[in-house]
Amino acid sequence: MSSSTNHDVYFIPEPSKWPVVGTIALTTTVIGSVTSIHAGSVNLILPVGFLMIAYLFFGWFGAVIKESMSDVYNAQVDKSFRIGMLWFIFSEVMFFAAFFGALFYARTIAVQWLGGSSNNAMTHEMLWPAFEAVWPVMTNPDNVKFAGPSEVIPASGLPAWNTAILLLSSVTVTFAHHALRKDHRKPLIMWLAATVALGCIFLVLQAEEYIHAYSDLGLTMESGIYGSTFFMLTGFHGFHVTMGTTMLFVMLIRSIKGHFTAEKHFAFEAVAWYWHFVDVVWLGLFIFVYWL
Repeated sequence: MSSSTNHDVYFIPEPSKWPVVGTIALTTTVIGSVTSIHAGSVNLILPVGFLMIAYLFFGWFGAVIKESMSDVYNAQVDKSFRIGMLWFIFSEVMFFAAFFGALFYARTIAVQWLGGSSNNAMTHEMLWPAFEAVWPVMTNPDNVKFAGPSEVIPASGLPAWNTAILLLSSVTVTFAHHALRKDHRKPLIMWLAATVALGCIFLVLQAEEYIHAYSDLGLTMESGIYGSTFFMLTGFHGFHVTMGTTMLFVMLIRSIKGHFTAEKHFAFEAVAWYWHFVDVVWLGLFIFVYWL
């Protein structure tokens, strides 16, 4: 359907190359990530995948922005967008629920079984008599079967700072949303810029945390079940923060250009929903990975 301002007609976009580009980009990135992890160094496939994802974002975001600015979306399209975003966030909830479930299983079931809890004393004696059921599972100098981390990152350090940063960013993006609903452009840009800055600071601190874990604590993806679950949960969350910060930056540029109005700004709302979801996930990480 060609562009039209007839809001009695449901808008159907023209056939697009971007879903195919997205499939190829994500597949390339996954292959590059897996091969790089196994090789212990970054290969050429991974940066190519990242460049393809950047191309995907730039092109697909641009296409949707052009559609939105051409005023082809009616109330039914807006409702469809909202339902779609809610389903997307629900899928992300299930995504992280699976990893939190893996952490729960390893911590409260598998480790306890290996330690001889309940009716599994023979499991302990036959498989790993020297194993101590203590979480997190650490390096035992007398046990050559397992190499865990020598230390873990305390909750009171960088994780606490990052928790404060994300909670503050949730407040700033809410202030930006309220400013937009009142059509106050300068406060909108100011609070949104602050949110982007906080997201960037979070990522810098997480990178510093990872460097410290690898270089000083022996906490790597190869340091047993604790290392695997730690990097699986915090790494995927860091990826989501990166995507959320990128989307917030796009919203900032659009706000500066005056794209949104007090009545029509679902793109901003969708990103705000996503950012609040990322903040809630981090609270779960802080409690169950770092604190308890």
